[in-house]
Amino acid sequence: MLSVVRRRFFVCAGLLIACSLRASSVSLLPSSSFLGISPQDEKYYSAASIACRDGSKTFNRKRLNDGFCDCPDGTDEPGTSACPESKFYCRNIGDVPQLLFSSRVNDHICDCCDGSDEYDGGIVCRNTCVKNGTYDLNTGGGHHSTETKINNFNIKDKKIKVDLDDFLQNLEGLKIITVIEVASFMGVFFLICRRTRVRMRRYLWRS
Repeated sequence: MLSVVRRRFFVCAGLLIACSLRASSVSLLPSSSFLGISPQDEKYYSAASIACRDGSKTFNRKRLNDGFCDCPDGTDEPGTSACPESKFYCRNIGDVPQLLFSSRVNDHICDCCDGSDEYDGGIVCRNTCVKNGTYDLNTGGGHHSTETKINNFNIKDKKIKVDLDDFLQNLEGLKIITVIEVASFMGVFFLICRRTRVRMRRYLWRS
């Protein structure tokens, strides 16, 4: 009887750990396969079969940003830290785009001003790109030209789009966290119910 209870306990614990690992592995992957890719390279990565830039091999589009390094030069992982040779492209709408080494992706340090390099939920990066862009425009003098006013209008329009992207990314992160919490709660509740039933059986058997 005791061996059966232990066996069920380990099975339940294993399922709980597997669910947690599955949810966490999903959160480590980018929400979009084009994350970390510059707009100029999106057409290159849109093909069904993509060639590594060093010419060593080709890979299927489903293996783009899947967390496994297939190309020696990191062509297949521009949005993750799987390949040490890959580069992450920060779009930084409203500011200056930049390239990061893959080791700086999900390292819990906000490197991109749009926060796109930290998507695993380990840290929340505020989008400061538009704020920086607005500051640059407003520090040029006491009066604004027509061109500057147009630029200000364009930046406000971009700010709305950036805020919407931030909201969607945060919502995706909350969904992942909720799945982990629900899975953990269900696992603990299941184990408590099992232990309670075993104790009740022992009590009835003794009495």
